Amino acid sequence: MSDPLDEAAVRALATLDASALYGKPVPPRAWHVDGLIPSGTVTIVNGDGGTGKSLIAKQLGAATILARPWLGRPCVGGRVLYLSAEDDRDEIHRRLVDIARAEDVSLADLDGLVIAPLAGEDAVLAAPDGRNGLIKETPLWRGLRFQAVTLEPALIILDNSADVFGGDENNRAQVRQFVGMLRGLAIETGAAIVLLSHPSVAGMASGSGTSGSTAWSNSVRSRLYLKRVTTNEGGSILEPDPDLRTLSTMKANYGRTGETIPLRWRDGVFVAEETATPSTLDRMTQAARAERVFLDLVDAYSAEGRAVSPSPSASYAPTQFARDPRAQGIPKGALIAAMNALFAAGTLATAETGPPSKRRQRIVRNTNPEAN
Repeated sequence: MSDPLDEAAVRALATLDASALYGKPVPPRAWHVDGLIPSGTVTIVNGDGGTGKSLIAKQLGAATILARPWLGRPCVGGRVLYLSAEDDRDEIHRRLVDIARAEDVSLADLDGLVIAPLAGEDAVLAAPDGRNGLIKETPLWRGLRFQAVTLEPALIILDNSADVFGGDENNRAQVRQFVGMLRGLAIETGAAIVLLSHPSVAGMASGSGTSGSTAWSNSVRSRLYLKRVTTNEGGSILEPDPDLRTLSTMKANYGRTGETIPLRWRDGVFVAEETATPSTLDRMTQAARAERVFLDLVDAYSAEGRAVSPSPSASYAPTQFARDPRAQGIPKGALIAAMNALFAAGTLATAETGPPSKRRQRIVRNTNPEAN
């Protein structure tokens, strides 16, 4: 009777005895971005449409080329391979110009940031085989792998999962196979692979930022979530400051979860609010809300023919607005701070009203902010 064990299959399973590691130096943990994106594996960055995923990914690519910090965090230098199925060539050009300006370099200094612009084209890297439903690589995947092996990048960015994954995002087996392909490439090249992905409506509502099968989050070693900063006022979701975002660590097999980095969009790029903590982030949100309410009341009073003054008087705007139910309970002190911030930003101006013998200043919207 023959041995029921398949000797060839047994030989194919490589094993390691733990004792063989005795006395050998422990390899350090390799991070591409300290504490956020590990090297040699896959990280997912979730974010709903329009939050700026592609922008911060391009900033990450530039930071890698320049060996500079990304969003305030140390970043490893090296070449970058960026597959972009979202932005076309012109949009990529515009964004890179903004990023180079922010870094005080030229586009020539981004040599080694290799981009494959595939917007409007078939960007699928893997799809189910029609016969058995197993995920099978496409010719584009083989081209990506060839480029990665040839270029030896420190970072590979795939933008985004909806374009590069041709399977069912709710099919656990297919998702795990696809992420396994990506992880195999990361191990082969040593690169950090960042996969951008849109969350589902349920993922946004729950705050998890996930979409499809839980295998997406379970199969990667790190997952980040970029989202807008919103408030719930009377059952309505409002965005007090449209330029504010948070980047949160939702999963970190090799580090700490729950960390949040406040970001602000400024001059075409996102910058970290380095001194912000959860409490200061809340204050920033409240300040933005007070500014929005102040502007709304300036418009309302103007439409009603009611003048308000920027100086302490009977018609002092913060005093008048604090008494108005439309101020939503924002106190006078916060309204004073909002008024000063809006004047400093050039959003508000003053205009003179009344007869020549008794001219008074009133607050108005600035119709020519460029003049300030």
